[in-house]
Amino acid sequence: MINKRIEIRNKKASYLFEFLEKFIAGIQLTGTEIKSIRQGKANLTDAYCFFRDHELYVKNMHIAEYEYGTYTNHDPVRERKLLLKRSELKRLEKKVNERGLTIVVIRLFINERGLAKVEIALARGKKEYDRREDIKQRDAKRDIDRMRKKY
Repeated sequence: MINKRIEIRNKKASYLFEFLEKFIAGIQLTGTEIKSIRQGKANLTDAYCFFRDHELYVKNMHIAEYEYGTYTNHDPVRERKLLLKRSELKRLEKKVNERGLTIVVIRLFINERGLAKVEIALARGKKEYDRREDIKQRDAKRDIDRMRKKY
């Protein structure tokens, strides 16, 4: 069996949000969901996390139905429970409720033990001028790197 690295990123999140703290969390999946993730068929673009009964869930994370799944196939956009330590959950819930911050999914990956994990971040939304500033800095860095390669 060829062991290819699965890592699905949410590129839109770093453009729209400023990350304050990052966490690695386990995720509760069904059998057809993990098989679909191993094929690389997941989308994190609009995924975000919310609390229900002091437990953290991810919403709008799209995992395509497994091609060979039968009646056991899963709902592609169902809410999935995230697995974190109780102390991390309490700290996150407190910050989200107090400051109006949000929790976004940055990436989904399979670790070396074969388990699906998500990297989530406590984030604050960027204003329009912040986004423009990021684009300017990225373009300037690219121009400087280009000039260095020439000489």
